[in-house]
Amino acid sequence: PHGDTHLRTIKQFAPGELIDGFDAVADRLLSVIESEASFRRPVTAAIDITTVPYYGDVEGMAMVNGLSHKERAFKFATLSIVGLNVPLILAVEPVRESSAWGNPPNQMHRVVRRLVRRAKQHVPIETVLCDREFDSIRVFQTLSNLGVNYLIPKRITSTEKEVIETMESDGEDVAVESASVHVESREHSMQFLYVPSTKGNGTAVFATNLRVGPEEAQSFCRRYSRRWQIENEYKSIKGDFLAKTSSKDYRVRLFYFVFAVLLYNVWRLTDFLLKAGVDGEMDYAPVLTAGESVELIASALIPPD
Repeated sequence: PHGDTHLRTIKQFAPGELIDGFDAVADRLLSVIESEASFRRPVTAAIDITTVPYYGDVEGMAMVNGLSHKERAFKFATLSIVGLNVPLILAVEPVRESSAWGNPPNQMHRVVRRLVRRAKQHVPIETVLCDREFDSIRVFQTLSNLGVNYLIPKRITSTEKEVIETMESDGEDVAVESASVHVESREHSMQFLYVPSTKGNGTAVFATNLRVGPEEAQSFCRRYSRRWQIENEYKSIKGDFLAKTSSKDYRVRLFYFVFAVLLYNVWRLTDFLLKAGVDGEMDYAPVLTAGESVELIASALIPPD
């Protein structure tokens, strides 16, 4: 269609309709591989947030977030399958933060709740990995209420510093502390795992709702390294699939991001099916490039002359 017709059509959709559309298409894509045993078992999922830069006036722009004094961006949270499964994105959720131009806060535990609920409609989820941005008692409680395990790095406050100082004086590398937190009328039992940092000297602290002993804490926290796949996902989505636009309309920006994620899923699913068709061990590295996938999709969508 002509560019004006394309944009006019996109603007007829409300943000909620676009998210519902993503869920429906994700379900259809996953139905192609529902017979695969790996998708019938509980999976490890990761939640993260990515940004798409925004340049322009911010007054009245409810979904524009301030990254710094001068930087502005749209933010989107995603829930992805990580680990040894096909790296697919199961859910997308817009993120809105409070700002100087009047945005009310979009509480993070509600973002997490919506992501996990929608993703669980597609596959069973065992464990959720989040980054430090999700270090919140309400997030911990929400994930526990949803019946999933979690592993989330914790910010180092004065309380954690005291424990680390005690560990150092006792010559300990690993420690486990049990805790009980109260959210409204509910009580939530959890543990804080103190383990050697993988980024060099020092101690990292993780929160989890699983019962983990000191002898297994370090190996358990290594699961967090599975989140590295998300950075590759965002790089591909924004570099290979996200359409360029100068539109300030949030409906257009959201549509382009959701469509880019769907294209990414089609690519990784096609790559998986290609590998499944030949004997050999499955590997994370794709045999089909993103560019080749775009060409194949374009040839199917664009009618021949």
